[in-house]
Amino acid sequence: MKSQVKHIRLYGAGGHSGVIKDVAQLLGHQIVEVFDDYPSNYVYWSSDTVKIGHTSANDFPHEGPPFIIGIGDNKTSAELSHKIKTVFKLLIHPSAVISKESSIGDGTVIYAGVVIQPNTTIGKHVIVNTSASIDHDNYIADFVHVAPKATLTGHVQVGEGSFIGAGAVVIPKIKIGRWCTIGAGSVVIKDIPDNAVVVGNPAKVIRYQNFNESNGK
Repeated sequence: MKSQVKHIRLYGAGGHSGVIKDVAQLLGHQIVEVFDDYPSNYVYWSSDTVKIGHTSANDFPHEGPPFIIGIGDNKTSAELSHKIKTVFKLLIHPSAVISKESSIGDGTVIYAGVVIQPNTTIGKHVIVNTSASIDHDNYIADFVHVAPKATLTGHVQVGEGSFIGAGAVVIPKIKIGRWCTIGAGSVVIKDIPDNAVVVGNPAKVIRYQNFNESNGK
């Protein structure tokens, strides 16, 4: 007997949403509606699937199948999560290896080849991208994006909204603040303060970003 297809909705019609589409279909889900504010984003979707309109519109359909925010920008994801009043769906690619002793929040998407080890907590609306490795006893707050092949070793803490670039390595017991950007290939060997942009091996702060604490912008 075939399992029933589950409908979900997606906000974002750009390239990032195409990867989410693939994960959803592998899990037997059907994306029935896609919302986006910019018509030029129609990369992976037919024009009759994508609906244009800001979430602030009075007639936005908050009720309906669960949502996934399919946008790679952490700031935008945070803003949308506060505007869309609905249930959010967790998606985990079938090839990911996830310890049963770890927890993952709603709205998060785990991509192909990811490994998440025991006693790790991952928040809501997190992106754990292709082949990223998150080891034991990590804490990953809401709206974090861990890019492809990034490695977080044991007892690492990552604050809300931070971005860990592709191939970056974070050594054990490091604390990364809120709304930080860790450059691709960086090696983080000491704690990083809020809003810092760091690059290099070892990673060094090159500037600070100015984000509003309430919504990340």
